[in-house]
Amino acid sequence: MSKILVIDDERSIRSTLKDILEYEKYQVDSAEDGQQGIDLVRKNEYDIVLCDIKMPGMDGIEVLEKIQILAPDVPVVMISGHGNIDTAVESIKKGAFDYIEKPLDLNRLLITIRNAMDKSNLITETKVLKKKVNKKYAIVGNSEAIQKVINMADRVAPTDARVLITGSNGTGKELVARRLHDQSNRAPGPFVEVNCAAIPSELIESELFGHEKGAFTSAVKQRKGKFEQATGGTLFLDEIGDMSLSAQAKVLRALQESFITRVGGDKPIKVDVRVVAATNKNLSAEIEKTNFREDLYHRLSVILIHVPTLNERTEDIPDLANHFIKQICGEYGMPEKTISEEALEKLKHVNWTGNIREFRNVIERLIILGDKSITASDVETFAGPIR
Repeated sequence: MSKILVIDDERSIRSTLKDILEYEKYQVDSAEDGQQGIDLVRKNEYDIVLCDIKMPGMDGIEVLEKIQILAPDVPVVMISGHGNIDTAVESIKKGAFDYIEKPLDLNRLLITIRNAMDKSNLITETKVLKKKVNKKYAIVGNSEAIQKVINMADRVAPTDARVLITGSNGTGKELVARRLHDQSNRAPGPFVEVNCAAIPSELIESELFGHEKGAFTSAVKQRKGKFEQATGGTLFLDEIGDMSLSAQAKVLRALQESFITRVGGDKPIKVDVRVVAATNKNLSAEIEKTNFREDLYHRLSVILIHVPTLNERTEDIPDLANHFIKQICGEYGMPEKTISEEALEKLKHVNWTGNIREFRNVIERLIILGDKSITASDVETFAGPIR
């Protein structure tokens, strides 16, 4: 049952609202002044607060400001018998969900409460989804090798320093990039990923910087590029070692000047982006072969983070196995399977050339083809050659 707090110094208003809202199947608490209301917000969780503006002692605007600190996600509806436009505007500016004048229109009040409730539910759902996403992209493991990566990422994240993440395919470079974003001040902004290896060289500039209508044959309308889409957040350039030299030159200019120009356009566009790049290539060797610009390398590699292979952190395999078993069984809607110690020991001796990506595929295969408990025999049959 949804819980509402009514803060009003008039007993008749409190009683009337309590009767009406309880009839509508809401649970209602009431407070006769601002301080009592704040105390109740500290002790309880409310879905909505209805607060009078003109009260002795602490007025409604001050109460609203304190609730914004104590429970920022709770919608506050301001009510007043002394309403004017300035008061309404000030309330909304301070973060009120809505403003209603006395005498209260019952229909409008109930609609406002319903809308505020919808907002509360959306905020709750968003938090749940974010937790699920964060779990999906969690870096799992307690080995010294992976803890070094986590500690470095957490130390660098609050800054806007550009980071170059290196490591073999499937080691989890994207997870490090996401952690850098999630632990940064840019976390509320977008995380935009570009796989430079998957986009044809003739389209990479349009993908990154956007294009104007008519810039080329298929440009039937204006399009924003990834740099613009990532403004206020993080742009993750995956497999940057595969980017064409012409695109590299434009990326370098964007990093130097914080301006980009769309393909077919001449107007510079300001962008505020933190760039995190990743590659499985040896960029020093690519520079010697003139496949990669040295000046861009130095722009990108303010901080270098190398992600170890799974073969270099086999002590993390039990944690990783249990993590993926829980995740995959949840995705399939099946009871969670167990895995024997002998099976885990066997997994430690597989040559993981595909790293975490291959390991997850093998766990999925073992879940599908194995029994309730994954055994050493299952690993020998379905996991590949043992070292």
